[in-house]
Amino acid sequence: MSTKVSDHVLERLRVWGVDQVFGYPGDGINGLLAAWGRAEDQPRFIQSRHEEMSAFEAVGYAKFSGRIGVCTATSGPGAIHLLNGLYDAKLDHVPVLAIVGQTDRSAMGGSYQQEVDLHTLYKDVASEFVETVTVPEQLPNVLDRAIRTAYARRCPTALIIPGDVQELDYSPPTHAFKMVPSSLGASEWTATPSDDAVRRAADVLNAGDKVAILVGQGAAGAITEVREIAELLGAGVAKALLGKDVLSDELPYVTGPIGLLGSRPSYEMMRDCDTLLTIGSSFPYTQFMPEFGKARAVQIDLDPHMIGMRYPYEVNLVGDAKATLRRLIPLLKSDRGGREWQETIRANVRRWHETMERRAGLAADPINPEYVARALDPLLPDDVILTSDSGSVANWYARHITMRPGMRGSLSGTLATMGPGVPYAIGAKFAHPDRPVVALVGDGAMQMNGLAEMITAAKYRDRWTDPRLVVAVWNNQDLNQVTWEMRAMEGAPSFLPSQEIPDVQYAAFARTLGLEGIRVEKPEAVEAGWRAALEADRPCVIEFLTDPAVPPIPPHASWEQMQSTATAVLKGDADRGSVVKQGLKAKVQEFLPGRSKQ
Repeated sequence: MSTKVSDHVLERLRVWGVDQVFGYPGDGINGLLAAWGRAEDQPRFIQSRHEEMSAFEAVGYAKFSGRIGVCTATSGPGAIHLLNGLYDAKLDHVPVLAIVGQTDRSAMGGSYQQEVDLHTLYKDVASEFVETVTVPEQLPNVLDRAIRTAYARRCPTALIIPGDVQELDYSPPTHAFKMVPSSLGASEWTATPSDDAVRRAADVLNAGDKVAILVGQGAAGAITEVREIAELLGAGVAKALLGKDVLSDELPYVTGPIGLLGSRPSYEMMRDCDTLLTIGSSFPYTQFMPEFGKARAVQIDLDPHMIGMRYPYEVNLVGDAKATLRRLIPLLKSDRGGREWQETIRANVRRWHETMERRAGLAADPINPEYVARALDPLLPDDVILTSDSGSVANWYARHITMRPGMRGSLSGTLATMGPGVPYAIGAKFAHPDRPVVALVGDGAMQMNGLAEMITAAKYRDRWTDPRLVVAVWNNQDLNQVTWEMRAMEGAPSFLPSQEIPDVQYAAFARTLGLEGIRVEKPEAVEAGWRAALEADRPCVIEFLTDPAVPPIPPHASWEQMQSTATAVLKGDADRGSVVKQGLKAKVQEFLPGRSKQ
């Protein structure tokens, strides 16, 4: 039997080491689906409940495996549905390949059913590489380029294959004019800056007395070097949320997350430092970085397209974080004198941890959402993979989860879209079927798509050697993050028609699928609930009935801002009494004396 274009696509994916493709069927990719049947499901086709989830699963797989994530969908609506997940990959710099169908070439331009100008549609999200295959000889070059580009540029790429092209006999490019042959693979490579640039960066850092370091996901391969440079400079280290798992939170000079979801010591360190070193991060919120003109700054980033952004850096080093730091470290002074600056940071970190513990211990109706995350923290396995959805739950993930060596975690960092928590977790399970995965999800995101995707978890649970996939739902019947943004930013009370959502029986739904389901309604049952979920022999949904009045207070919030929010709430918020009470109780914890400075 002859080899079809669709057969060659799957064969080429296998040679590139692609083990699974996340997708949803449709007639626009019937040729590919038939090829999967002939290939005995290699690479494995992982069926989601919706194409958007396929893209998110590919992103989660890529984030936690370090390998390219591949997703596929039919023409028209299927291809459109992939977009949100692909934009998540684009903004978080994740290698993902989308393979999508298109109407037959004979119908293109004829306003045919499900015909969409996919090349134009994908030109932004897959701006680094998108191509439509019109003849077999274009393969394998376009497929190889799409994969190499996704890896090299850390971005999504797209391959559009019309239905009739998928069914054509494959013929390789020949040694002829206007043919483009291809080859497999790409060597590992490392970019490093010039010697002069490294010396200038060292001069800036050596001149500083109060050095702050900001790391993002681009520093993940340089953990040893980041620790060494922090200790050498007597610096503190703040982490952008995508870099939360880069460095252990157990290190006393790690101030934790930065920004609206960040910590008070990160805010204070950036406010008071005289020197800033940013490594592998494009953290966008300038207001949480040192005031312009107050600090000298150096940036290290692998991508020249992202260098020099967010802050007026004096020296911009384009290079791999590990290789660049290894060249920079020998040029730094080791006799820097006193360590008052780092000791101040350590004291601020200790005080913050005590504040967070007190906030989590405050009474709420019925359960304090901060306590749910705080109770989970010491129970997490050392090899756990954590995913967080967007919304108020991301605050609790950022502030209460202590990252330890070996743990991994991520969320939709830049797009901050709702809905990736559960599909990320499923992608993580396919990347590491032998590791436990915990997804932290708000009830809004769970209703948006998490419930349906638990069907996917049930479908594939037997493929995972470690059965633990825990999906935790903060059930407060409120789209809580937007509610608080309305109060704090718009000075408006909660608008119930847009913010209030139904009380769904999430745990009961999980049990109908043959999964474990646990509903926790009282604070005294929280810890036992977590233990049961983490010990389950199958995927588990655990829901906690939490208080929507507990505020995700930013680390820089002043009494004046709290008063402004309270005034807005009192204009007519349906839950105004609880909101004011919980907000004041939470803010007061920052001003209580610490237990110990040892």
